[in-house]
Amino acid sequence: MNDIRLQVMWNRLLSVVEEQGRTLVRTAFSTSAREAGDISAGVFDVQGRMLAQAVTGTPGHINSMARSVKFFLDRIPAETMKPGDHYFTNDPWMGTGHLYDIVVTSPAFHKGKLVGLFSCTVHVVDIGGIGMSSDAKQVYQEGLRLPIMPVARQGVVDEWIMDLVRANVREPVQVEGDIYALMACNETGERRLSDMLTENNLDDLEMLGEHIITRSRAAMQAEIAKLPKGSWSSHMRIDGMEAPIDLHAKLTVHDDHIEVDYAGSSGQSGFGINCPYCYTDAYTAFGVRCIVGPEVPNNYGSLEVIKVTAPEGTIVNAMFPAAVNARSTIGHMLPDVVYGALDQALPGRVPAEGTSNLWNLKLGAGSGLTGPTENPFMVVMFHSGGAGARPNQHGLSATPFPSGVKNVPVEVTETVAPLVVWKKALRDGSGGAGKWRGGDGQIMEVSHRHNEPFAIFATFERVKYPARGRNGGADGANGVVRLGSGPDLRPKGMQVIPAGDRLVVEMPGGGGMGTPD
Repeated sequence: MNDIRLQVMWNRLLSVVEEQGRTLVRTAFSTSAREAGDISAGVFDVQGRMLAQAVTGTPGHINSMARSVKFFLDRIPAETMKPGDHYFTNDPWMGTGHLYDIVVTSPAFHKGKLVGLFSCTVHVVDIGGIGMSSDAKQVYQEGLRLPIMPVARQGVVDEWIMDLVRANVREPVQVEGDIYALMACNETGERRLSDMLTENNLDDLEMLGEHIITRSRAAMQAEIAKLPKGSWSSHMRIDGMEAPIDLHAKLTVHDDHIEVDYAGSSGQSGFGINCPYCYTDAYTAFGVRCIVGPEVPNNYGSLEVIKVTAPEGTIVNAMFPAAVNARSTIGHMLPDVVYGALDQALPGRVPAEGTSNLWNLKLGAGSGLTGPTENPFMVVMFHSGGAGARPNQHGLSATPFPSGVKNVPVEVTETVAPLVVWKKALRDGSGGAGKWRGGDGQIMEVSHRHNEPFAIFATFERVKYPARGRNGGADGANGVVRLGSGPDLRPKGMQVIPAGDRLVVEMPGGGGMGTPD
C-alpha cells in the first residue's frame, strides 16, 4: 500500500510541474515561449536533483536545466534562501548553453521549511550584443551575460537589475515580461507543491524524492541490462561554418550504465556555433533515452546512468569565452550521431537521419543592422525541415526532432513584426526515398511589409551535407537559402534582404529507410 501511495503522489507531482510549465506558456511575452513552447520547468529536491519535469518543453532546456540547479546551490547555499526569493542566470556554461536562455531557480517552502526548488527556462527574443547571429567570435559579443544572482529577494524584485536588463536588449518589454513569467511559473509550482504535501500529510519531499530517484534508476538499469554489451562507433560530417565539422561518438553499453564519448570530434569553431558541455550532455542523454527506456520518467535517477564525455576544446565541449549563440546547430545533431552507433547494436530500432537542426527564421531590422527605420523589430519564427524515416513508418514532414518545439503560426509573426509570409508549403519530394520515406521539408517566402530591408541571422545545417538515409534509404534533399531575385545566401551568419526583395527558404528533407520496393 505504501508503494501505491507513493506512486499516486508521484503522479500528482508530475501534474504540479505540468501546471508550472503551462503557467509559463500562458504568461510569457515572447512568441518562442507562447507559441513554440521553447521552455522547460521542473521540481528539484534540496540537493538539486531533478524529481520531475513538465512535458511541455524541449530536451535541451530540460536536461541541461536538470544539471544547472546544482550550480545555483554552489553559488547560493540552500540555508541562506528565503521565501519569495528568485535567482537567475543566462550563463551558457551554468545554464542551458547560450545567452538567449534565462534560467530562474526559486526555493519552495512548506510550513516555513525549505522542501525543494523549482526551476524553469525560456528562450528570450533578444539579449543584446551582435543579435541572433553566429558571427560572433567570443561570448562577450553575443549579448548581456548574467551571472547567478538574485533577481528578487523575499518577494521584492530588484529594479536595479531589471534596469540593467532593459538597457541592454532591443525588446525590453518582451524580455522583462518573460522574466516575470519565469518567476510566476515557479511560484505556481511552490503553491501547488504545498497543497500536495498538505493533502498527503507530508512535511517534506525526502521520502517521495528517494522513491522517485531509486525507482527510475533501477528501471533504466533494467532496460540497459537487456542490451548487448560492447562498444560501437559513429561519425557524421556536417556543414560547419569556416570548415566542415566531424562529429565522432563511441557508445559503450555496460552492465548498469551507458557511456558516450565524443573523442575525435572537431575542435571548437572560431564562430558562434560552439556547443558547451551542458547542451551536449542534454541532447546525448535524450537521444539514448528515446531508444533505451523511453517509458521511464525523466529525472535525476534515469539520467544518472548515462555518462557523457567530450574532450575540452572540441566543438561539443567549447570552453569559455567561446561564442556559443548557435549551439543548437551542433547539439541538435547529436541524437543522430548516437543513433549511428545504436543502429549497430540494435538493428532496426532507430530512425534515419533528419534535418535535426532547426530551420528557424531569425529576422530583424534596425539602425546598425539594416539602416534607419521606423519599424525596428526582432523576431524568431520556429520552423523545421523533415524528420528521418522511422522503423516501419514514414518520416514526419516539417516536424522538429529532436527539439520538439512547435511551428509558430505565420499570423502570429505577421502580427508582432512588419513581415508578410507569402508562402508556406511542403517541399514535395524533399524526403529521401526508401521503403519508408523521409519526411518532407517546407518552402517559405517572406518579405518586409513596407518594402524595407531586413536581416536574417542564419544558423542552418544540411545545406552541403544532407540527412543520410539508413539501410538502403536515400538521402534527404539539401536545404537552400536564397533571395527571391535569385542569388543564394550563406547558410550561416547575418545577411540583409534588400528592400523590395523576398527571402526564400527551402528546408531539407529527412533520410529514407530501407531499399525502395
